[in-house]
Amino acid sequence: MDQTNDVGMAAKDAGQISIEARVSDLVRLGIIGLFAYWTVLLIAPFALIVVWSAILAVALYPMFNALSRLIGNRPVIAATVIVVACLVLIIAPVALVAVNFADAVEGLVGKLQAESFALPAAPESIRAWPVIGERLYAGWNKVAGDLASNIIEYQKPILHVMGIVVAKLASISGGVLSFVASVILSGFFLTQSTRLAETIQVLASRIAGDRGVGFAKLAGTTVRNVSRGVIGVAFLQTLMCGLCFAFFDLPARGALTFIIFMLCVMQLGPGLVLVPAIIWGWLSWPTSVALALTVVAVPIMLVDNVLKPILMAKGLSTPMLVILIGVIGGTLSYGLLGLFLGPIVLSVFYELLRAWAWPPRDSTETKPIAPVD
Repeated sequence: MDQTNDVGMAAKDAGQISIEARVSDLVRLGIIGLFAYWTVLLIAPFALIVVWSAILAVALYPMFNALSRLIGNRPVIAATVIVVACLVLIIAPVALVAVNFADAVEGLVGKLQAESFALPAAPESIRAWPVIGERLYAGWNKVAGDLASNIIEYQKPILHVMGIVVAKLASISGGVLSFVASVILSGFFLTQSTRLAETIQVLASRIAGDRGVGFAKLAGTTVRNVSRGVIGVAFLQTLMCGLCFAFFDLPARGALTFIIFMLCVMQLGPGLVLVPAIIWGWLSWPTSVALALTVVAVPIMLVDNVLKPILMAKGLSTPMLVILIGVIGGTLSYGLLGLFLGPIVLSVFYELLRAWAWPPRDSTETKPIAPVD
């Protein structure tokens, strides 16, 4: 009888200990969750800058590693050189183009408010075109003559939309400052790249084992490929277009350059701006100048067809729709910084989702995914 009572008491004590252990676990989880919530609140204002800094560090690591070895394994000097180069070669042109674009739009809004905006009359040379010359000339002048009345009629909705555009453009200066801060912070990440890479691999392994490590490597490869093949090529084409516009002294070249950059990031190419610019040049300039503009602009439109297969040959086939959604969504959500961040984040998510949902046939749960270089 005493033995039975002892067994019952032991079972009761074990159950009480089990309940107390569960309560203790819940308390610990609650405290951890509370501190995690406070941490998120504290770092939320800087989260976007930190994420973009990490992306820049991953994208620039091969260059940083090569430069560090070249100067005798001096990571701090290598990181400093890369940060200064990025600020000079990327931030300055982007800031200049963005400010010029904002000035052009603000000037347009001012003309709309003053009701002084009008399209120029059609060039007389159009009338000499065969078959369609006279009709095109008359239609152009008709639209130009009626434009003012149409703008006055729809003035309120136009001004409302343009007010939203101006408000978005007002945040460009803040976006440029955030971009500068991100580049500087990425230099610090580069100096600590080895330690950070080991930390990420440990966390990925704790979360998903060897497969998590493979996902982390795939994410890094996706960032590098999209940065080089999308952002890098877009920046190169935009820089070439900006120099071309400055050399030929095209009007509104700041706004046109900014639009070209967005089109290039969206994978639509600069042709949507360069082709009308070439046509305008042939209508407005002497034949020799228009021919020179054509000779310079056509190779610029074809640069991406040569560079993208080289820079992204060993990697990924991210659909254009994913990049387009990333550009539009990132720009609408986070302004200038989101223009760069959106396509990269969505591309990484797309590649990770594809690797998880449709893994290679010869892969297993214990076999890591081979990183795509």
